[in-house]
Amino acid sequence: MTPLADALWQARQNGGIVARPDGLSLDDAYAMQAEIAAASGMEQVGFKVGSTSAEAQRKLGTDEPGAGPLFAPVVHASPATIAIFPEHIPAIEGEFAIRLGRDIPPRDTEYSYDEVADAIEAMAGAIEVVGTRFEKGFEKLGRALVTADGGANIAFAHANWATIWRDLDLAHHEVIASINGEERKRGTGQEVLGHPFNVLQWLANKMSVDGRGLKAGQIISTGTCTGLIGVKPGDKAVCDFGGLGAVEIEFTDATH
Repeated sequence: MTPLADALWQARQNGGIVARPDGLSLDDAYAMQAEIAAASGMEQVGFKVGSTSAEAQRKLGTDEPGAGPLFAPVVHASPATIAIFPEHIPAIEGEFAIRLGRDIPPRDTEYSYDEVADAIEAMAGAIEVVGTRFEKGFEKLGRALVTADGGANIAFAHANWATIWRDLDLAHHEVIASINGEERKRGTGQEVLGHPFNVLQWLANKMSVDGRGLKAGQIISTGTCTGLIGVKPGDKAVCDFGGLGAVEIEFTDATH
């Protein structure tokens, strides 16, 4: 494993901060993801997609989405208890979660919106817990460094899987995020590339170009529709997605 990939993996497991390197390319960043995934020995059960909202792109200093792996040990059903390192500047994001009912394999032509929508088996409300292992926090971190750091993923929690999404206007479907019983932010599916399925379409075509494709049963998290909301040990976070369920997380301190 390259020194940077090893440092990021160690920081994710054990805490600590990594210096920002100069000149890291996006291709190198995705290669580091693959290194870390192989070294971890963890099963990958899906993907988190980030930088899908204008707010997230402005904060990170990027103009494109990015993808990172979701590993089985960090995926939880709600209600969940999750340990965090405060030095990683942890935050929650209210996101739509998609579970695929069939493969979306690599091919020479792009996938359409309707094709990827037809591959969806179920949806749920979700919270992605994010944090950066790099120094100086998220501000202007850039797409490559976020990608190298696993898309800044710490953990992921979802509500019960539902099939009622077919009857919902997902672009205008609202999520309400609260911390310790106090409402903090609201958002809708329109925040994530205009519609959650646009995120799936982007990912399906990226994975197709990469020769990997997507597999039935994988979970796809579509990026934040609430923006980042900082959390600390002792906090309880709730994101209410109405008919797509509510997600609850209690946070503990990973340093103890």
